[in-house]
Amino acid sequence: MNAIPTPIVARFLRTPDAAVHLGLSARTLEKHRCYGTGPAYRKLGGRIVYAISDLDAWAEKGRRQSTSDPGKGTVHPAKRLDGYTPPVRR
Repeated sequence: MNAIPTPIVARFLRTPDAAVHLGLSARTLEKHRCYGTGPAYRKLGGRIVYAISDLDAWAEKGRRQSTSDPGKGTVHPAKRLDGYTPPVRR
């Protein structure tokens, strides 16, 4: 019989694919990770991976119905929350 194989569904995404999933650049997602303002991630060996459910949950915190809707939480910009700006690398 010719059984049709079940497609493998990704549960974890590497940074570039996670960024595409969220509509961000990979660099922005990396900054979020460094500043602690981004979605939860896992480090498997030397690889950083994101669970799709964690990406969706983080994005859901920014959901609003109108400009006056306080929403469920805040998705902060990719910078330190204390106002510190790191020096520019050259």
